[in-house]
Amino acid sequence: MDFALTEEQGAIFDMAESFGAEHIAPFARDWEAQGTIPKALWGQFAELGFGGLYVREESGGAGLSRLEATLIFEALSKACPSVAAFLSIHNMCAAMIDKFGSDAMRAEFLPRVIALECFMSYCLTEPGSGSDAAALKTRAVRDNKGYILNGTKAFISGGGYSDGYIVMARTGEDGPKGISALVVMDGAQGLSFGGLEDKMGWRSQPTRQVQLDDCHVGADALLGEEGRGFAYAMAGLDGGRLNIAACSLGGAQAALDATLAYMGERRAFGQSIDQFQGLQFRLADMEIELQAARVFLRQAAWKLDQGAPDATKFCAMAKKFVTEAGSRIADQCLQLHGGYGYLADYGIEKLVRDLRVHQILEGTNEIMRLIVARQMLAAR
Repeated sequence: MDFALTEEQGAIFDMAESFGAEHIAPFARDWEAQGTIPKALWGQFAELGFGGLYVREESGGAGLSRLEATLIFEALSKACPSVAAFLSIHNMCAAMIDKFGSDAMRAEFLPRVIALECFMSYCLTEPGSGSDAAALKTRAVRDNKGYILNGTKAFISGGGYSDGYIVMARTGEDGPKGISALVVMDGAQGLSFGGLEDKMGWRSQPTRQVQLDDCHVGADALLGEEGRGFAYAMAGLDGGRLNIAACSLGGAQAALDATLAYMGERRAFGQSIDQFQGLQFRLADMEIELQAARVFLRQAAWKLDQGAPDATKFCAMAKKFVTEAGSRIADQCLQLHGGYGYLADYGIEKLVRDLRVHQILEGTNEIMRLIVARQMLAAR
């Protein structure tokens, strides 16, 4: 069993890490204060091929494996988990259009989506349906011109910022089989947005409710087939869970790297604090947990790439394990910084805030446990 990255995979990680260090990390706190990410950054990402990471090469994308994509999100998250996760959402939408869209839809959208001239958001969650996503109430009714949508989507990263939205809406019966996916472009009649959400973390990502009030879209806005939207949404989540785990991994690594440097400089009782055995044990425990999380994540990504029958289970397990490990490590790093860890200048408190939401989105970690337990019981 070979655990080493290939030379090409190592180069992908290094490229993303260098880009993040130069073009993201120095500005991350300013973007957080402003509550937005400058759109000029997306053009720079597009030049690296990051606008369609796992869109097929024949469709104009990079055609990377899910493992290779996790390397990019881990590397970028060392600079800012919020920016990296935002890019992950766009890539999930791009992959959905490539995989399920008609030839006409791919031709219309993918060139602009891959070039990051059209930034995409994903609209599934509603005020009354989070973990129970199949209970969504947003409805799309057919008329002689296309569809009329009515409903509200909540916690939408990129609400009011993005150029397009993949909206899950009910076109048929109750339950998952009555849900379809539609592409709604910014400026559509009846599309509006709530106020900017004041969040604990991910503050550089503008997050708003997306409101659909008699929102008219053409028949060509349907992504794939009617009634298949929930299946499309769930198909994207295995990879999304890997990406968000990778963002936790990168953020935790950044926190640990900063803590090692700080402990070598901070002195107490006549020596640098990295010389105290009790604190060395804490460093060792964090390193062990971080390396275990990295191996687990890459195994799950490999299974998804291979189409393994237990890939969904492993993606759920990795998401649960890695996001919780990332939060624990960042919190311990804050503690080892003492009072300085609580100050924004040191960057650790931002990582603690940014990583906490990873245990909630892409399916809460309680739902991850449910997925794992159900598959265990089914295989019994």
